[in-house]
Amino acid sequence: MDNLIALLVAAPLLGAAVLLCGGRRLDKAGHLLGTVMAAASFVIGVVLFVDMLSKSADDRALHQFLFSWIQVGGFQADIAFQLDQLSMTFVLLITGVGTLIHVYSIGYMEHDERRRRFFGYLNLFVAAMLLLVLADNYLLLYFGWEGVGLASYLLIGFWQHKPSAATAAKKAFLVNRVGDMGLSIAIMLMFTTFGTFAFKPVLDAAGDATEGKLTAIGLMLLLAACGKSAQVPLQSWLGDAMEGPTPVSALIHAATMVTAGVYLIVRSADIFNAAPDARLVVTIVGAVTLLFGAIVGCAKDDIKKALAGSTMSQIGYMILAAGLGPIGYVFAIMHLVTHGFFKAGLFLGAGSVMHGMNDEVDMRKFGGLRAYMPVTFVTFGLGYLAIIGFPGLSGFFSKDKIIEAAFAQGGTEGWILGSVTLLGAAITAYYMTRVMLMTFFGEKRWQPDEHGALPHPHESPRSMTLPMILLAVGSVAGGAVFEFSGFVEWLEPVTGFAHGNPPISAGVVTTATIVVMILGVGLAYLQYGRNPVPVVAPRGSLLTRAARRDLLQDDLNHAVFVSGGTHLTRSLVYVDHSLVDGVVNGTAASVGGLSGRLRKLQNGYARSYAVSMFGGAAVLIAVTLLMRAV
Repeated sequence: MDNLIALLVAAPLLGAAVLLCGGRRLDKAGHLLGTVMAAASFVIGVVLFVDMLSKSADDRALHQFLFSWIQVGGFQADIAFQLDQLSMTFVLLITGVGTLIHVYSIGYMEHDERRRRFFGYLNLFVAAMLLLVLADNYLLLYFGWEGVGLASYLLIGFWQHKPSAATAAKKAFLVNRVGDMGLSIAIMLMFTTFGTFAFKPVLDAAGDATEGKLTAIGLMLLLAACGKSAQVPLQSWLGDAMEGPTPVSALIHAATMVTAGVYLIVRSADIFNAAPDARLVVTIVGAVTLLFGAIVGCAKDDIKKALAGSTMSQIGYMILAAGLGPIGYVFAIMHLVTHGFFKAGLFLGAGSVMHGMNDEVDMRKFGGLRAYMPVTFVTFGLGYLAIIGFPGLSGFFSKDKIIEAAFAQGGTEGWILGSVTLLGAAITAYYMTRVMLMTFFGEKRWQPDEHGALPHPHESPRSMTLPMILLAVGSVAGGAVFEFSGFVEWLEPVTGFAHGNPPISAGVVTTATIVVMILGVGLAYLQYGRNPVPVVAPRGSLLTRAARRDLLQDDLNHAVFVSGGTHLTRSLVYVDHSLVDGVVNGTAASVGGLSGRLRKLQNGYARSYAVSMFGGAAVLIAVTLLMRAV
């Protein structure tokens, strides 16, 4: 079975190569080929999963060595794969949800003349993401990491004729390069510390390294995770990335790419377990981002950007859980998978709404769509109930576990983290209810598009609604399946697990979570359910205006990095011109002036040279006689 691991990556990679190099001859069938390749990878994943279930927990890890990539002295990099319980979870998520999004894209991109290229990019992304989670060493993981970044850039900027899309792609690419520097430095530190960057020897020897080195490696890994998973301070790219086609938002920015940072931290659990300071910083970053994204989501009128703020917040939950160590690793992955179902479904639902509303994204111009798009309404509604933690749905099980784990951290830290997660749950219920009410309820607020055409909302074609229905099923049942099927026991051999010291019972936490959810829903209903929604957004409070501008994150980046970098560059130019060039030019001028004066002694007259020779001889004789006399 281990020989099948490479086929997981090979199928979508072959699809990408054929679609991107095959030319226009494949325009009519390219979308089908891309979808078949993604589905083939999913089928292989299912076969490997069934085989893995038939083995004992200690024998489930598979390895496949292909060849030595680089071998110079003591430096060796292999192309080899590792499939264990953690990577298998990601394989099924990436290929399963990815295949559904490929199917959805058949209808969504039907009229796009570059559809073949789009499916080639989707296949390339799936292949890179699979390489990332199947690599058995950090260097090969880095190769997949950069492949994901490339595919993300191509997909976000797919409609490059729109300046906003081209700018968003460049922004995502540049911000992620900052995080990628962290991963590259971490790999270098691993090699200098352990003499290798393969997972097993590095993680097995983590307990023998000094805490300072492990802290440095952990912080660099966190920086990489912040870039890919849009966490503070590298979160500014995610909202702009919504300029790409909606399937891109569902695949990359809901279910897969933004979860790569969570995978990196959980995969490196032994490093973080031995570096408590680095793990504390992970927890702080997750807690801050959790609230940051939720607040931003409350103020967005663009339906996709509201969901982007939600993604940022939900990934914050996962990062926070990963920072809790063995108490939270399993629950971080559990919420990651359930989030993949309901957030992908929400994004596809948003795309369905746009499909019926002439590509309008402003929720203030929606209203009353439940009567015109019943399938979209129901599937989107189930995703909404899942994300707010409605009892019995997937988010209720996975997010509640993170809240319980936060309290189980114990002491003052546990109370602070638990309170933050509860506050985030309340805000999540508020902004998602706001999205639901503004889109599907109330009076019709439809406006003519830029061509003067009034939208005629209608249900999307079956190729789009079928994936939405299947994802809605996962949104409803996914959490219960994980809760009662032994998901903790499934991941424990890889991630470890500890119960912690909860100061309050799980029943109390669950009750508090339901109460804050009801409060968030009620507040949103009072504001948007009982009152008409104005087509033009009111000015709002200072916090609202700041949240509309992503809590001034771009302003901060511009002030600190752009303006700061500009001033630094100008200062360096001034120093270069005034000091460096001054010394060089001054020396040249001095030599030139002195040589100009000496040149005057060379007048070409023999009598002058004779006098000079006589004078020089006289001086030499005088000096010689003086020295003898002394």
